[in-house]
Amino acid sequence: MLLASLSFAFMGGFAKVVSQSLPPVEVTFFRNIFGVVLVGLSIVKVPLKQTGGKFLLLLFRGSMGFAALLAYFYIMAHIPLGEAVTYNKTSPIFVAIFAYIFLNEKLHPSALFAIILGFVGIVLVAQPDGMHFDKYDLLGIFSGIGAALAYTSIRELRKYYDTRAIVMSFMGVGTVAPLILMLMTPYIDVPKSFDWMFAQFVLPVGVEWGYVTAVGVFATMSQLLMTKAYELTKAGIVGTISYSNIVFAVLIGVMLGDPIPDFWTVLGIILVIVSGLLVALPKAKG
Repeated sequence: MLLASLSFAFMGGFAKVVSQSLPPVEVTFFRNIFGVVLVGLSIVKVPLKQTGGKFLLLLFRGSMGFAALLAYFYIMAHIPLGEAVTYNKTSPIFVAIFAYIFLNEKLHPSALFAIILGFVGIVLVAQPDGMHFDKYDLLGIFSGIGAALAYTSIRELRKYYDTRAIVMSFMGVGTVAPLILMLMTPYIDVPKSFDWMFAQFVLPVGVEWGYVTAVGVFATMSQLLMTKAYELTKAGIVGTISYSNIVFAVLIGVMLGDPIPDFWTVLGIILVIVSGLLVALPKAKG
């Protein structure tokens, strides 16, 4: 899981660099196309074993995962990498809420405290001006909510679908949807508030090809290592270690020129991590 977190942070670093010259929707496309090829070859070699029957939920999982990733890539081009990753890692807080609402899962007392703590952490990271969250803060929070909805749906989907089909729903939507959005862009008047979704395709040149390839490779490596980690030990333990991703992201971000986080941002990051650990702790013991 440490290696998965490091790979994920490297993916974020390369995505942050290349997002300065390529639109986030295009970076999202390249991030997913590698996974589609890899998972597609796996499905061809070993056919899917599943009952199916929940296609709309499968499509919902793919769509929410794609939207969350697109928002994530957009904000990392505009805010420090460590903060972008922290927003994304708020997903366990929202998973606890959504699992309680939609799956009737019980909320452990520590989870209730964790949710409050997590929201305080989000406010400290965002540092809103007069409680007014800017566009990047809102998209950052959305990346956590979108990822949580995707993860929550997986708990139901795994009863009906092969794991590779669930992964492919995310990567498939994440490949096709960016293509559609980029093809539509020249023919519509895109409001400024939706520039994170729409952009014209920009052909990568020179070293940019290396950057987008690195995004895809490190994303795939992270996914494989994380899956293996979950196979080898309890989900709560793996989830706890996954927060090392934020530390790696802060370090890589500073190396790329991000400002060193101030006291309140660091405190907010710590509170988000602690809230995630409090959510994961009962699962680690279970």
